[in-house]
Amino acid sequence: MVTFVDRVTLHLRAGKGGNGCVSVRREKFKPLAGPDGGNGGHGGDIVLVADPQVTTLLSYHHSPHRSSGNGGFGMGDHRSGAAGESLELPVPVGTVVKDVSGDLLVDMIEPGMRFVVAPGGLGGLGNAALANPKRKAPGFALLGTPGWEGDILLELKTVADVALVGFPSAGKSSLIAAISAARPKIAEYPFTTLHPNLGVVQAGEVRYTVADVPGLIEGASEGKGLGLEFLRHVERCTALVHVLDCATLDPGRDPLTDLDVILAELGAYPVPEGQVPLLERPQLVALNKVDVPEAKDLADLVRPELEARGFRVFEISTVSHEGLRQLTFALGDIVGAHRAEAAAMPAPERIVIRPKGSQKDFWIRVEGGTYGNVYRILGDKPLRWVQQTDFQNEEAVGYLADRLERLGVEDELFRAGATPGATVVIGEGDGVVFDWDPSLSSAAELATAPRGTDPRLVQNPRRTTSERRERYHDMMDAKAQARAELEAERLGSRAEDDEGDA
Repeated sequence: MVTFVDRVTLHLRAGKGGNGCVSVRREKFKPLAGPDGGNGGHGGDIVLVADPQVTTLLSYHHSPHRSSGNGGFGMGDHRSGAAGESLELPVPVGTVVKDVSGDLLVDMIEPGMRFVVAPGGLGGLGNAALANPKRKAPGFALLGTPGWEGDILLELKTVADVALVGFPSAGKSSLIAAISAARPKIAEYPFTTLHPNLGVVQAGEVRYTVADVPGLIEGASEGKGLGLEFLRHVERCTALVHVLDCATLDPGRDPLTDLDVILAELGAYPVPEGQVPLLERPQLVALNKVDVPEAKDLADLVRPELEARGFRVFEISTVSHEGLRQLTFALGDIVGAHRAEAAAMPAPERIVIRPKGSQKDFWIRVEGGTYGNVYRILGDKPLRWVQQTDFQNEEAVGYLADRLERLGVEDELFRAGATPGATVVIGEGDGVVFDWDPSLSSAAELATAPRGTDPRLVQNPRRTTSERRERYHDMMDAKAQARAELEAERLGSRAEDDEGDA
């Protein structure tokens, strides 16, 4: 049974916004008292919250599909739809959030930190909100937009001050149990620890956390054993403690050889950009199991060489607690100095979010096609406006044309080389495809037409006066030509008869 999960993929679907309402108020003696359609409610967001009480991603491993509530539809009498219920997902402190391509979205390193990972859709405006002095009774409303839908990757990186690293069965779990209140699983076989364990240590006035990482073996950086899978939990640690087994019975192993293997694997592990490499952090060596006489002799033998290599060495026993006090206080000094140095550093520059200003809301990409160029309109605004448009309503389509024209889409199409009848697509993929007709003027508010229709989109079969006059003249010319031909035939036949009589 899985009891610890530190990496999981979530499939999220934020709530959809509710549609706006098309309604006209009716009163006694006043059947058309003006539009009163309410707005749709916004869809619920999905929010990640860094919770110190959560230590694993196990619940998301079993239930990876999460969704928030949809917004309610607007109603008449200016009643807006209810907002969709937001969904809060508690995650452990130290969780890294990435998208499907592996790009970092946010690092949840502070307790209580909140991040909207999937925003809900916007509610559509009702016809009351769309009314203006020129369009007094709109016969359409805007649709709600869909919420964000996609996958994200959650990766837990333990937030600890000190990490215990070493070979399997070196005594790391016994050490963290001896110096803290943690009670990890301890047994006489390798890879007893299958997930990181955390313990809190009090050394004088300094309190810090210690992480017990599953054992490393040679080739861990290449995927062997469990070390590579959990080395990410060492990334945030201030100091490393190499726990070396001085009482091992495995042939070919000794503290110096074990240390060389561990250092090689730590050096091969890539840390994220901006972090200190693992081998450049403060490192201590703990020669464990010195309560065994043979182990004590071996520790005395290898200690001078370790100190000559620049390591601070402690001979410890998790059974008799020998040397544990000196080790914990030495780690407390390192952690305290690091915290003081971090506090003395200037505060990071505050992130100021400024308006986009003159940044364009859309752009046009020209794509080659079988039957000529295709002009694709991209950008948040055009895509959102298309999602809000009811294409079964002519007036709504005319309103979309007005919005695009005011945004400057027609001018950009002209600059891109588009001609009347060119294929225009809004959005990626299939999108919304239409043949561009620049003759449509932006005058929907000034045009008088029944509600729900737009005269610019109606093919009027009635001819204009000039067209009727031109057709009348063509008809009269055709009749005159026919009469002239008949007269010519009559005169020709009469001349033949006169010649026959003669």
